[in-house]
Amino acid sequence: MIKIVDLSKIKSILPKVDLINEIEKGFVAYSNGEVVVPPVGELSFDSPPGDVHIKYGYIKNDDIYVIKIASGFYNNSEFDIPTGNGMIMVFDQKNGQPIAILNDECYLTDVRTAIAGAICAKYFAPKNINRIGIVGTGVQARMQLQYLKGVVDCNDALVWGRNSDSLDKYEKDMEKSEFAISTTINLDEVINDCQLIVTCTPSEMPLINSVNEGTHITAMGSDTVQKQELDPSTLLKADVVISDSLSQSADRGEIHHALKDGLDMNSVVELGEVISNKINGRTSDKQITVADLTGVAVQDIQIAKAVLSYL
Repeated sequence: MIKIVDLSKIKSILPKVDLINEIEKGFVAYSNGEVVVPPVGELSFDSPPGDVHIKYGYIKNDDIYVIKIASGFYNNSEFDIPTGNGMIMVFDQKNGQPIAILNDECYLTDVRTAIAGAICAKYFAPKNINRIGIVGTGVQARMQLQYLKGVVDCNDALVWGRNSDSLDKYEKDMEKSEFAISTTINLDEVINDCQLIVTCTPSEMPLINSVNEGTHITAMGSDTVQKQELDPSTLLKADVVISDSLSQSADRGEIHHALKDGLDMNSVVELGEVISNKINGRTSDKQITVADLTGVAVQDIQIAKAVLSYL
């Protein structure tokens, strides 16, 4: 019988899992050509604004395959309902029979995205970080800090938001986060004060227009053709540009936009190749590094398997 697993059960399982290790293994398998991931299925809505992503795939010779549906409707906060929702459906790879529905309400997508940000910081952030910059005030803006705790020795964060109301709410929500939170509506402060910057907004216009020596930026909000958080000049100035999926990044995200301005795709490295030491990541604290995360189905496969292993 198919298992239906609710959010409360999922949340009780995740603390038992070494999520960074599991997601890292997924990225390595993906870069090694061991994962089948078709192009992202996508629905875009104008009124109200929103998008739905369908990501699916399997690891060769594994036990399961996964289909994940995740939505983001950005006016939902006006109605006091979550911006994101969705579920992960798990099937037997040998016979196609359904095994489980992880009714996670988009929580697993949020977690695996935050974990990917932590992995990028682990491999690309400079050794000395005086301040972490967070661009955005939504769910990822909170979860990124939560998962950075384990990989970055810095508890000072500067958070940018579009208005004081969203920043006030963020600051209140993060009172018990173990981070000293400061807020600003001036992005230049983030650019100039922070050595590790994470952008996590649904912006369709560049927010970051410059980058300083020794900075690492992880951009994760731009996961469609339309979205863009970084001016292409930031990628062109970078010493290392990182993608979670070279094929996906050619069609969506920051790299997709920068290719039009002269970025050479052959100069972009894939995250799994750095994790497996096939390619160097950051080699100097003076370098500028930029990671463009569009979200890959292997992350959903790995986190779904981790949950199932405890059922």
